[in-house]
Amino acid sequence: MSEDLPRTETRLIDDFADHLALERRLSANTVAAYRGDLLQLATFLHRTGSSIGAADYPTLRRFLAQQHTLGYARASVARRVGAIHTFYRWALGDGRVASDPSILLGRPKVVNRLPAVLRQGEAAALAEAPAVHPTGAGPVEGDPLSEAVAVRDRAILELLYGSGLRVGELVGLDLDGVDLHRGRVHVLGKGSKEREVPMSDHAVDAVGAWLAEGRPQMAAEGSRRLFFNRKRRPLGSRDVRAMVEQYGERLLPGRRVTPHTLRHSFATHLLEGGADIRAVQELLGHASVATTQRYTHVSRARLFEAYERSHPRA
Repeated sequence: MSEDLPRTETRLIDDFADHLALERRLSANTVAAYRGDLLQLATFLHRTGSSIGAADYPTLRRFLAQQHTLGYARASVARRVGAIHTFYRWALGDGRVASDPSILLGRPKVVNRLPAVLRQGEAAALAEAPAVHPTGAGPVEGDPLSEAVAVRDRAILELLYGSGLRVGELVGLDLDGVDLHRGRVHVLGKGSKEREVPMSDHAVDAVGAWLAEGRPQMAAEGSRRLFFNRKRRPLGSRDVRAMVEQYGERLLPGRRVTPHTLRHSFATHLLEGGADIRAVQELLGHASVATTQRYTHVSRARLFEAYERSHPRA
């Protein structure tokens, strides 16, 4: 997409991405998403004979209308509006443009759906799935590599559910990030913010087994990364998503289960158990408690479900 753009346009977008990464210290995923949004905008402008510096409000509106026509979800379009606002504020402040054509640009309203959450028994069964499946998703008896993968999967699932890690935080872990003696995991979250999160007893046991039995068979020599794939390469986010979805399909057919589902379940189950919302906010690494409050809605919905199901007069 960027190959057809003038070098001045791609350089401007790259400078903006550097600003996000180096000055605002946003995560690599966020920077990549914003860069992609700006490249889409720049490509649209270039094809209509305009440019980022020469764009006006009506042209930006036409770009967003095209996004709707192409079938992009409201959430995706809203994020692109946010990227455009952020870019032009930076460009104006840095003297790259003479005015901000996005100032009147409004974001489409996005339906605030409650996050999908597993029942406590479902989450526990999923975390234990690598140990209980004799075939398919679980280990193949007598195959050392398959057994090592199952031990790895168990450790990953226990960390995702037991510590509420984001998938990017999990794949970024190295050996120094886990302290089995103290039952703690040290992660680098969004915006390069560090936090320490407790590990459940199940997670301590599972990660200990991985370090003793599985990792020696799969780790690249000299690497400090915690998790690896079958090719001895550091495990990536896509690997983890595919693995979680595979176990989810086997245990909970018809339900979409992702690493974030386990994070949502971690938060909801804490709140249902009486944890303080500020403590949950810290454990999740949320910058604002408003983000964490979504999970109180889930818990409240479950209370009403229990009432409807259990009360004789409901």
